[in-house]
Amino acid sequence: MRFHALVGVLPHEQEIAQPLEMDVTVWLGERRASDPSISLDYRELYLAMANTVAGAPIGYLEDLVDRAATAALALSAVARVRVAARKPHVALPGPLSFAEVAIERDRHA
Repeated sequence: MRFHALVGVLPHEQEIAQPLEMDVTVWLGERRASDPSISLDYRELYLAMANTVAGAPIGYLEDLVDRAATAALALSAVARVRVAARKPHVALPGPLSFAEVAIERDRHA
């Protein structure tokens, strides 16, 4: 997923939205095996991520992936989630393609 968001701790990062990429992988719960009607609506997952990104400015990618994982786990079909967030434009003194932070969480953990 690609968004523009206020992410970062520098003053300009709190005022000017910048590109942000997110990979979200979900595992469906065990109930899915016994009830195939339990499914994940990808629109709901996308909306949950969009709402997370659209929230107040986020200082660190760590905070963003934590909030995004919580939002994904709030969806009833999701039992486990992995969220990775990448900032392609990072203010560091050396060359790099992006900064990335990932988290993996389980509903029961």
